[in-house]
Amino acid sequence: MIKVAVYCRVSTDKDDQANSFQAQQRYFKEYIDRMPEWEHYRTYADEGISGTSTIKRAQFNRMIADAREGRFGLIITKEVSRFSRNILDTISYTRELRALGVGVLFVNDGINTLEPDSELRLSIMGSIAQEESRKTSTRVKWGQTRQMERGVVFGRSLLGYDVKGGKISVNPEGAEIVRLIFRKYGIENKSTSEISRELRNEGYKTLSGSDYWSPAHIIKILKNEKYVGDLVQKKTITPDYLSHTKKYNHGEEPMITLRDHHEPIIDRELWNEVQKELKRRNKHSVRSIGRSAIYAFSGKIECGECGASFVSRSKKRADGSFVRRWCCAAATTRGAKACGVGRAIRDNTASELMRNAIALLCFDRNMIIDNLTKIVTEVIRSGEETTEKLANEVDRILKKKATVLDSYFSGIITEEEMRLMTERYDGEISALREKIAIIPLCEFDKIRNKVAAVVNGENGCDILYRMLLDRMTVYKEGRVEVRLKEIPEAFYFSLF
Repeated sequence: MIKVAVYCRVSTDKDDQANSFQAQQRYFKEYIDRMPEWEHYRTYADEGISGTSTIKRAQFNRMIADAREGRFGLIITKEVSRFSRNILDTISYTRELRALGVGVLFVNDGINTLEPDSELRLSIMGSIAQEESRKTSTRVKWGQTRQMERGVVFGRSLLGYDVKGGKISVNPEGAEIVRLIFRKYGIENKSTSEISRELRNEGYKTLSGSDYWSPAHIIKILKNEKYVGDLVQKKTITPDYLSHTKKYNHGEEPMITLRDHHEPIIDRELWNEVQKELKRRNKHSVRSIGRSAIYAFSGKIECGECGASFVSRSKKRADGSFVRRWCCAAATTRGAKACGVGRAIRDNTASELMRNAIALLCFDRNMIIDNLTKIVTEVIRSGEETTEKLANEVDRILKKKATVLDSYFSGIITEEEMRLMTERYDGEISALREKIAIIPLCEFDKIRNKVAAVVNGENGCDILYRMLLDRMTVYKEGRVEVRLKEIPEAFYFSLF
């Protein structure tokens, strides 16, 4: 008796598809009942999930896990496109299943992966399914762009505006808070820290209902063009139709801009003054190291659920030391409901994943070590920075950190503001000290030894990690994808 698993998937949760979903399950039950040597083990069903990636298909992943444990010997599914629209996933999983002695029967396509010529036929059908997915993605994007050009609003409601059915309308209660923020910044000339503190003290709530206002939250509101009646869309894009990962649009696709699209909350004169003031204050704020370069993984870790970047958070241990973790920015600023990733990754864990990924690389290590050594040497020798200059910069930041502590104990800033500023300065000091540690390695051989230790996974180096890492993506089930620069393959690890 062969235990048989059934896999069903519908790509949307509309009523007609739901009916098709029920029909699939009935069909396969009857199909198995006609086979006396078969025994129905279980039906795995994903509803409303795209087939271009297996990451978010919980039932599909559960089925693969059960197959690895030998719970059944055969999977039946309607067709290749139901199993996966990603040809690499299709081939990869069917190969793994075949090695486990588990076949996959694609009923409509007449393919059984246990047959000798199955992979050739599967490759053809899988390629067709993937190409159809690409065409569908192109049509959807084209349709959305045309709707954006007609003024249809994509996205969620925001403070001061309600977005429903593609239309945006003023929310009076939220609009009053927005006007207050613009007035405090543009007319009363208050800082974002002062504004966030005053809003908290006066009991104003954010859109999520929280009473926590951060300076970053205030700046985001001040820069949002919707408040002056303009609409800019396609700020984020999905360049890869297979992974569905959102990215900030840095010119890869033209944005859709409509001036005077809806009722403004802020008049254009005040808006222009605020934008000038934002630029002026930013110009006069001295920062020796950009925020994105404070830590090795700053801006490098992203959420596999919502696409937001992970941000650094420090926690004090009982012994007085600190441990740094990386958390989804959406969940951190808007609450856990804003993103369901539910995962944080420690800084030392991220470093360990980098070492593991580098160790798995199949390449001429000596060539890579030589090339990296040349790059690092040129960076060190071409820079005008000296140990003395960097040490002076460390002293300057330490004094600024002391001033922050004085301001906190004097009641000028809040504990939260003190924590954020202290964390920023600690990051800058750490980066500077990393540079100081590298500068004495002026001899090529010494630099090469340092690089070789990192490439071979023996030691860690934040600067080289930053040079090598393209991105690290954290998914809900604890799966982490690591991609290195100039390396086409991705490396997958588990946080468990």
